[in-house]
Amino acid sequence: MANDNTYEVFAPAHGAPIKAWTRGVPVEDAAKKQLMNIAALPFIYRWIAVMPDVHLGKGATVGSVIPTQKAIIPAAVGVDIGCGMMAVRTSLNARDLPDDLHPLRNAIEQAVPHGRTDNGGKNDRGAWRNPPPRQLDVWSQLEPKYAEIVTKHPRLGRGNDINHLGTLGTGNHFIEICLDESENVWVVLHSGSRGVGNRIGQFFIELAKQDMRKWMINLPDQDLAYLPEGTEHFNDYVKAVSWAQKYAMTNRELMMAAIIDALRAPELLPPFEANAEVVNCHHNYVAVEEHYGERVFVTRKGAVRAGKDDLGIIPGSMGAKSFIVRGKGNPESFESCSHGAGRAMSRAEAKRRFTVEDHARATEGIECRKDEDVIDETPAAYKSIDAVMQAQSDLVDVVHTLRQIVCVKG
Repeated sequence: MANDNTYEVFAPAHGAPIKAWTRGVPVEDAAKKQLMNIAALPFIYRWIAVMPDVHLGKGATVGSVIPTQKAIIPAAVGVDIGCGMMAVRTSLNARDLPDDLHPLRNAIEQAVPHGRTDNGGKNDRGAWRNPPPRQLDVWSQLEPKYAEIVTKHPRLGRGNDINHLGTLGTGNHFIEICLDESENVWVVLHSGSRGVGNRIGQFFIELAKQDMRKWMINLPDQDLAYLPEGTEHFNDYVKAVSWAQKYAMTNRELMMAAIIDALRAPELLPPFEANAEVVNCHHNYVAVEEHYGERVFVTRKGAVRAGKDDLGIIPGSMGAKSFIVRGKGNPESFESCSHGAGRAMSRAEAKRRFTVEDHARATEGIECRKDEDVIDETPAAYKSIDAVMQAQSDLVDVVHTLRQIVCVKG
């Protein structure tokens, strides 16, 4: 059933309606089924909003906005709690850049630990062996609340924490140098709460499942296990997830500072400022918001808040455009927009389908890795960012269109 050419409405036989901003964008059947499962939960507020980059996720669908009352679904927030984007416009212009961009990429790779080796052990190149002073200073502010959480749930303290602070990670996390429509130079990055956020997410997803079994609550998918408001586990989760979201935001700020410092080396670029426009936004998180006059928990799993005049970042893939956007505050999407292009296929399928030569052609002119370990991130593995933007034209306005010229992948 259509609704004035902006979104489609699906009305499940049981459960809340689903409003999908997916016109002109393919949506896999498995994702639709997953959305129906979420809609069947009894505490969904009004409807679920589906963004054009929607695709199958673990438990809950990536690219969905799930408003709830009196409960939160930990798997809908996911395990990369607070994952999101940061972008900074510099005073540099394209004419200030060298012909050979490899030294810029190399400087970024030297400044920010990225990737994962040694199975995440002590020789992992994606973690600090000795965190720098800036990280130690910031950790001293984050650590007290973390200590409170770990005191109650000691398992959460067994793993990486400060040694991941200010590091990129793996998968679709990236750092880019981009040019906008006026040839201004931007630094853009994508990362989240790293190992400690993953640990918090996994722990509370499992606790929620245990509670569902204890209370004999049957669910269409066990990954939709939830924590009811007012319970001890709910309160513990809210405290932990809030901390992890702060860690993620701080992680991006520390990386950005390290990148800017590295690019200021006199042999690389002329002197520049890096504070003209700054955006830092989550796209995997839960927040308490007011919608239609009521207090609601809004879980954005692969979605960005797009309240009136909110600035957000919608990246394409390695070879596509990215966008700095301004929210229109559309109440029907719970003031949200997409968080990217969205995967068109699984990582395994991309590795089966594409070759290193395909990837090199797709990223021609971009200073980036062109090897078999990044084929799952090749542009053709993603939906068309232009189609995604067209489908959500009533959610955001485009402020800047960016094109990548350097890309560092984890």
